[in-house]
Amino acid sequence: MNTSITRAFLAFLAISATIAAPFTAEAAKPHTKPHAHDAAAGKGTDSGDPEKATATPMPTGPVPVPDSPTADKNTPAPPTLPDMTSYVLMDATTGAILAEAAPNLQVAPASLTKLMTAHITYQALHHGSLKLDQTVPVSAAAWHAGGSRMFIDTTSVVTVDQLLHGLIIDSGNDAATALAEQIAGSQSAFVQMMTKDAADMGLTNTVYTNVTGLPDPAMHTTAMDVAKLSRIILQDEPEFLNISKEPNYTFNNITQASWNPVLQHDPTVDGMKTGLTDESGHCIDATAVRGGRRLIAVVMGGPTWHASTAAIESILDYGEKFFTDVTLASPGTQIDTLQSAALDAGQVPVGVANASVITLPADAAGHVEHAVTYTTDVSNGVTKGEVLGTINYTLDGKTIANLPAVALADAPAASWSTKLSRAIKKML
Repeated sequence: MNTSITRAFLAFLAISATIAAPFTAEAAKPHTKPHAHDAAAGKGTDSGDPEKATATPMPTGPVPVPDSPTADKNTPAPPTLPDMTSYVLMDATTGAILAEAAPNLQVAPASLTKLMTAHITYQALHHGSLKLDQTVPVSAAAWHAGGSRMFIDTTSVVTVDQLLHGLIIDSGNDAATALAEQIAGSQSAFVQMMTKDAADMGLTNTVYTNVTGLPDPAMHTTAMDVAKLSRIILQDEPEFLNISKEPNYTFNNITQASWNPVLQHDPTVDGMKTGLTDESGHCIDATAVRGGRRLIAVVMGGPTWHASTAAIESILDYGEKFFTDVTLASPGTQIDTLQSAALDAGQVPVGVANASVITLPADAAGHVEHAVTYTTDVSNGVTKGEVLGTINYTLDGKTIANLPAVALADAPAASWSTKLSRAIKKML
């Protein structure tokens, strides 16, 4: 069969075999996912479990009790999501956990594994060892990768940029394999890089054994680790969102819709990744900008895309409504004045060197108090930026932050004549 006929046949399969991910019955058509797998490939699974035709959620025990570490006594309890195995809601700016249920429960990661694959690829791009327009050879292993694919083969001329689109939007196991082999030389070497990065990031409950997320009893992660990894990607590789926000991607005349069902339902969502195998259930890692704040919502083990999408919306709504980010201090803004006769001017303005933002319950944002404690000897004068003490921020008597108090200007020590003049004034 020649190449043009092969491509036409693949395109026919991609159109014919679809997997629906509607949030509502009316939305069923725009939410369908083209699926064109070989007989040996997974059917109905994102990562592609080759043994099963349909996906079922992971077995669950008692429904996890949700908690909100950041809430106060006036904050409503987080949503109870009995259909989910676990979940985490995180503020992307501060890292504060706004709601969680069984956050450290080890579960199968499915294609959420590709978050780390993408992260390492972006690292290589940032370090200059990889270029977006660089063409990547496609090995037989990549060509024959099971499960979800972007449909590359050994004759394909494909760039790193195209592979990233195929990885993030199509959740292509073939794209993941090709990138891993290009960056590390082999999949096993790339897995070692994944393992090292996971350790460096503090993802203590995550173990990788492959680059795609295909089922392996030894591989696991948690909702908390997925949220942590997502936050690092958002901070270090925000260009990830330029791809993950796209509703579909076309390669080799085959158009596939994004696996992320929340994209079509919620315009505030612009990423990040999904995962589905029989072992994992329907997992969604979503990020959205709500009320000027970016949130990260992770749900694991849902029974359907509909249920997991509803769960994501529920916890995003909770985070938007009941929490806010508060800037405690901004660089250059005067917070206090240190008064001292040891200084020529008798005083020096005090503030902070770096901006500090904290996530608080919305009802408590206006009740933050602060007190400054000075601990530095200023008898020899003060240099701008010098740490003079500590600013203690409290809410309802509880410390929520301690920041270094720094001088906002130079303040020379008092001269002999200034000291004499002040002494005389005290005597009069």
